[in-house]
Amino acid sequence: MAYETLSLSVEGGIAHVQLSRGAAFNTMNKAFWPEMVAVFTEIEEDPTARVVVFSAQGKHFTSGLDLNDFGPGLMGTDSEPARKAEALRRSVLRMQETMSVVDRCRLPVLMAVQGACIGGGIDLISSADMRYCTEDAFFCIQETNIGMTADVGTLQRLPHIIPHGIVRELTYTGRRMMAAEARDCGLVNQVFADQEALLAAVMAIATEIAAKSPIATVGNKEMLNYARDHSIQDGLNYIATWNAAMLSRADLGEAFMAKAEKRETKYADLDPANKLA
Repeated sequence: MAYETLSLSVEGGIAHVQLSRGAAFNTMNKAFWPEMVAVFTEIEEDPTARVVVFSAQGKHFTSGLDLNDFGPGLMGTDSEPARKAEALRRSVLRMQETMSVVDRCRLPVLMAVQGACIGGGIDLISSADMRYCTEDAFFCIQETNIGMTADVGTLQRLPHIIPHGIVRELTYTGRRMMAAEARDCGLVNQVFADQEALLAAVMAIATEIAAKSPIATVGNKEMLNYARDHSIQDGLNYIATWNAAMLSRADLGEAFMAKAEKRETKYADLDPANKLA
């Protein structure tokens, strides 16, 4: 599928998604939001994909919402107030789905961030499994600075990544968090000198993940997300049931054989999903 705001390639088990409007600082225009849902649907349907790398072309990762494209719509229509509010609520829920597809993706999603990551960019990276950035990267909950409350996932997901006190400070002040601070508080795993080094390193990590059993990888993400949203006992019950059904004798056998034969493991791809409708 051709995209206006994104590009997608799948090679060696790595699905690489890129924001492709670098000249426009990868602002999130109206086309971006449904395209994100579409591209992650495409990835989910590709049985050869085992991990996702999400990066951006140009100087900045993203400057957030394209206000030139969305400005008039943010003010709503001149209809009756309750109907106007209900329509706006549905619009926000559709935008939230854009980030939720990343969170729900069965594969690990790694974000590679350079330059500015503001506004909707925080919603986006908060929905991923891991984040990496360049030394010149900075992060900002820009919604505060334009007189609104962030509503597409930042305030719901960021407190699960970094301490609440830091989330609240960033939210209430709208200040920039620079790369070194982002690393120190755990928002990003590592910081790299430039975009080239960043992408090379993230691709190397993705390659390592892609070499693991895809059944194990899918199970790992399912359990980590479930544990985030449930009690410890709920998580223990779920993994017991999951492994009772999903533990792969084939992949366990391949792991033991590869070790005995002193070679790299070679795991089969996942099966394509059955389309029932």
